[in-house]
Amino acid sequence: MTSIEFVTLEVADPAAAGTFYSTAFGLGNQVRLGASEAPTTGFRGFTLSLVVSQPGNVNALVDAAVEAGAVTLKPAAKSLWGYGGVVQAPDGTIWQIASSSKKDTGPATREIDEIVLLLGVEDVKASKQFYVDHGLAVAKSFGGKYVEFATGSGPVKLALYKRRGLAKVAGISPDGTGSHRLAIGGDAGSFTDPDGFAWTTASETASM
Repeated sequence: MTSIEFVTLEVADPAAAGTFYSTAFGLGNQVRLGASEAPTTGFRGFTLSLVVSQPGNVNALVDAAVEAGAVTLKPAAKSLWGYGGVVQAPDGTIWQIASSSKKDTGPATREIDEIVLLLGVEDVKASKQFYVDHGLAVAKSFGGKYVEFATGSGPVKLALYKRRGLAKVAGISPDGTGSHRLAIGGDAGSFTDPDGFAWTTASETASM
């Protein structure tokens, strides 16, 4: 089963970004950083989600991120599906922090249960077929709106969302140009998908 071992965020200042991610989220090798000055504007076409067990953990991570320099795009709040908020890191990456639970069951922590990479694509069905052809297995599919892949024991999960819909969830305009500033490290091989998202082999290294 294809797995994603890490994602590499391409940032202008890897040292500053590394300090932010270790301070705000305590992330390890699942999120790596590489230096890049590639032109990019507006929405980069993806978000990263931190899935946690309860609302208190959402609040703890959102508060830590904002204190470390993130900007709030959507304040943490209850919704039909649970509880969550959206922040934008100083390097521009958008993070959704969410729980399917609406009630706390214990003391708040910053423990993260899952990291999910959501790619905003123009044609969900076409991108789904592209990834199936590259060896990924579909775990859930909702027509042309959303697809979730089975990525095994890898630390990063993968899902596809309509680009405009993902931007709406993130609370920003869908407009954007230039580089995604993202590379996906897994065992599916090296390729670029129809929306310009680049995959690298898990053995390739990136500076942290």
